[in-house]
Amino acid sequence: MRAAPSFWWRAKPGPISWALAPIAGAYGLAAGMMMRRKPRLKASVPVVCVGNFVVGGAGKTPTALALARIARSCGLQPGFLTRGYGGNERGPLVVDPESHSSERVGDEALLLAAAAPTVVAHDRPAGATLLADGGVDFIVMDDGFQNPSLAKDLVFAAVDSDVGLGNRMVLPAGPMRAPLGVQLRLADALVVVGGGEAADPLVRAAARAGRAILHARLKPVRVRAWRKTPILAYAGIGRPEKFFASLADIKAPVAKTMAFADHHRYTEVEAERLIAHADAAGLRLVTTEKDLARLTGAGGAAGRLRDRSEAFAVTLEFENSVAVAEMVGALARNVDIAARR
Repeated sequence: MRAAPSFWWRAKPGPISWALAPIAGAYGLAAGMMMRRKPRLKASVPVVCVGNFVVGGAGKTPTALALARIARSCGLQPGFLTRGYGGNERGPLVVDPESHSSERVGDEALLLAAAAPTVVAHDRPAGATLLADGGVDFIVMDDGFQNPSLAKDLVFAAVDSDVGLGNRMVLPAGPMRAPLGVQLRLADALVVVGGGEAADPLVRAAARAGRAILHARLKPVRVRAWRKTPILAYAGIGRPEKFFASLADIKAPVAKTMAFADHHRYTEVEAERLIAHADAAGLRLVTTEKDLARLTGAGGAAGRLRDRSEAFAVTLEFENSVAVAEMVGALARNVDIAARR
C-alpha cells in the first residue's frame, strides 16, 4: 500500500486538493449514499463498531482491544469481526494465530485473535453469525464503519489527536472516507487518542451534535526495557512517525529510524538491509506489533528479521473507563431485553 500523500494532512486544502475536488465530490456522494443503506442483518448479539473518519491509522485496533477487555470485565464473552485487510482470505473464517499467516488473514486479525475469538469476513453479516454461533455474546468490529451490511448497535469513531481530519476533504482530495456530516450522524461516540490539538475542531463539532467524547492514550506495556540498548526502529503503519515519537517520549535511545508504507510487506532485500544496518551499528531492532505479526511465518531474510526484532507493545487506556463500561453494559442489557420480548 502506498503512503498517504502529505498534502492530505495539511490544515487547509492546497492546489492539488482543489484540483481533485470534483472527483472527491462524486466519491463523497457515493460513499455517503452507501453508508445510509439499510443493513442486511441485525445480529442476535450486540455489535460495537470501531471505525474512523479518515484513511490510515487512528488507533482502531487498540481501541477494539480495550473495548473487549471492558466487555469481559462486564461478564461478557467478546469476539472480534474484521475484514482482514492485507490478507487474501474472504471468509468467514475463525482465525487461528498459531497456523494462519498475515498474508492470509491480515496483521490486525492475528493481533485480535491473540486476545479473543476472531473472524475474518468480507461479508460482515456472515462473520457476525459465525461468531454468535460460536458462543460470542458481544461482537467488536474492527473497522467497517463505512460498510452498511451489518447493523451496528454502537459506533466508536477513533481519531488521532495529532492529525485530526487533515485537510477535511474527501478522497482523493483528502483523507476523509465520506463527508463528515454523514459520518458524524452515524457515530455515537468520538474516541480522541492522544493529547494533541489537531482534533479539537472535530471534538467541538461532535459535542454540538450530542456525541459522547471519550479521551484515551496509548501507553507502552514496558518502559524501562526499551532504554538499555540503542535502537533501530522501523515500521510500516499508517503513521510511522507516531511510533518513532512514542519511543522518543519514553527516552528510548533511537539511533536510526526506517519508515515504510501502511501494511507494508517486507521484501528479502529490505529485510537484509534492516539486519545489516542493525549489525553494523550494534542496534536493537524494534518495530510495532502489527509489523511483527506481518512477518509471522516468513522464511529467509524476512524470517530472520522476525526472529531478531522485538515488538513495542502498547495498550489503549480510556481516561474514563467507567463511563465506557456503563455504555457497554447498557448496550448488552438493552439487546438482551429486546431479545426476550
